[in-house]
Amino acid sequence: MSQAGAVEVRDVVVRYGDVTAVDGVSLTAPRGQVLALLGNNGAGKTSLLQVCEGFRRPDGGVATVLGLDPVGDHDALMPRLGIMLQAGGVYPWATVGEILELFAGFAATPLDTGMLLDRLGLRGVRRTRWRRLSGGEQQRLALAVALVGRPELVFLDEPTAGMDTEARHTTWQLVEELRADGVSVLLTTHLLDEAERLADQVVIMRSGRVAATGTPAELTAAAGIDLLEVHADAGLPVTALGDRIDAKIDETSPGEYSIAGALDSAAIAAVLAWFAEADARVTSVNSRRRTLEDVYLALTTTRAPAATSITTSTEAPR
Repeated sequence: MSQAGAVEVRDVVVRYGDVTAVDGVSLTAPRGQVLALLGNNGAGKTSLLQVCEGFRRPDGGVATVLGLDPVGDHDALMPRLGIMLQAGGVYPWATVGEILELFAGFAATPLDTGMLLDRLGLRGVRRTRWRRLSGGEQQRLALAVALVGRPELVFLDEPTAGMDTEARHTTWQLVEELRADGVSVLLTTHLLDEAERLADQVVIMRSGRVAATGTPAELTAAAGIDLLEVHADAGLPVTALGDRIDAKIDETSPGEYSIAGALDSAAIAAVLAWFAEADARVTSVNSRRRTLEDVYLALTTTRAPAATSITTSTEAPR
């Protein structure tokens, strides 16, 4: 029997009066992996996290975290979790060092606070009060607080918001080290390059539902190729190729052909077959595959097509 995920969500519903914020969501965050939960503001991510973190019961469905009920087993579960909030949660007049030592004192075997201060570039502000920190420094302290108790599962909500480039990369390295140590991570972020770099699994939400799920590679592969560049003999009658595929076709310079559109395997095969039938001497073929950002925008913008045009499954990764 396969091991249960670090987070298991089945048919969860969250309502606020007449508004359904989470509408029957199912997902699994595998143990020892990073799951990125993506979606626009209002997609239902925060409400779903509140259920997983034990701050509210769902109005329908079931959530388990590390095999426990996040509400009923809250006291037993909390020492095993690290939760990084976007803002707040600390006394604003306490210093960086005081805050980190306080949270370390709650843990049975905390990490060395000095090490965390050094890794996150906070040593120089350890005597500075929280309210006087920059936004990026507050984020780094929130990450340190989430990690100091050696958690089995970490919830990271927009972890690099307000950070400079160096701090972002340091945070990414820490997340990768957590995964290497077997720690499970549930990450929410609006930075698609962050999700594409860190995530083993991605869940994209829209209007309270799961719009797509899979690895970054699976999602981008399902989205297909949107540009094909073919170098061949100059002056070929490529307008005739337009009768075979739905794409924009141009000879951008002598012998350089651009085929742009949503190109699936059949379309690419038709392009190459046409050049072969034209007895053209093809010297190179280059393609640009869609990125996770392309997939995300296609699914979450107002005029987005149906999710099934991007993803091959609406079930949670297992």
